[in-house]
Order: sequence, then C-alpha cells, then structure tokens
Amino acid sequence: MKGRKTGYWGVFFGQKVIVTAVLLAIIIPVVSRVFGAVLAQAGGRLILLSTTTTEVDTVSPIAVKESVMKTAPQETSQWQTVRMRVTAYCACRRCCGKFADGITASGHKIRQGDTFAAADKKYSFGTEMVVAGYNNGKPIEVLDRGGAIRGNKLDVFFNSHRKARKWGVKYIDVKVRRNS
Repeated sequence: MKGRKTGYWGVFFGQKVIVTAVLLAIIIPVVSRVFGAVLAQAGGRLILLSTTTTEVDTVSPIAVKESVMKTAPQETSQWQTVRMRVTAYCACRRCCGKFADGITASGHKIRQGDTFAAADKKYSFGTEMVVAGYNNGKPIEVLDRGGAIRGNKLDVFFNSHRKARKWGVKYIDVKVRRNS
C-alpha cells in the first residue's frame, strides 16, 4: 500500500474525511447565518416549544373584554417596553479604545456618578429609558453610541471597569419613553 497512511493517524487523512471537513466548513457558516437572520427577525427571541401542558381555568368572555379594556390604556401610555440585550461599559481604554477621552458621542463630559446609556441611532440623544437593576429604577438618558450597539442592544455606563464587568450581559425589558 504505497502512499497510504496506516494506523491511528491514517483515519484522519483519507479522501472522504477531507471532503467531509470541507463540506462542513462550508455548510456550518451558511446554516449559522440563516439561523441568525431568522432570530434577528424574531426580535432576538428564541421560542422553544415543549409538550408540557397546563390546565386552564375558564374565563367568561365578559371578564376578558373588561380586562382588555382596562389594560389597553397602559399599552398606549408614554412608556414602551422593549426587550433588550443590555451590557455595560466604563470610560477606560479597554472599554472605549481610542474614544476613551471622557466625552460621549453627544458631547456630554463624563462626571463621577453619571448614569446614562449608549444606544442605537434609532434612539435619539436624550431619549429616556428605565433599565431594571440600574440607577435604582430611575430614568436615564441616551448620551452615547457604540460600534457594536445595533438594534435592541444597550450599553449602560458605570464609573469603574470592575462594576461594568460585574453587570455582565442581561436580556431584560427596558422601558423607553415614547416621543411626544
């Protein structure tokens, strides 16, 4: 068997193995990109189906109609709830790179104790948001942008790198004040 590898390592150098590896190298990125596009269209929400069923109480149609009528005004109030991927940053070079000059994209000069967010361009500077677990539930303003901040992603500001890292990544409902 001239030119053919034998033994343990021979398994990894066969023609079928190389063809399979090349096909996988092509197929995996394509499938990943398609799945990512579908997930992005779904607003970043992945809904898993299960076979678990639960018993449902019967509710009269009148009670449902009254309930809908009572909750409808809340939906049209001045705040809109948006599910967002919320990360954190500080003004250090590790977080901001060459833009670590202490001034946000809106021109705000960062001071000790500041609380604000970096958001996508669809949220104009000054847009108020309430982020659960940040700033004691008080509204903050969008004062910055970020290179990786696109769509429903938000970056909240901390004065220290340690606190920003501790925040991590959270997928939470953020209240956004509607434009008046």
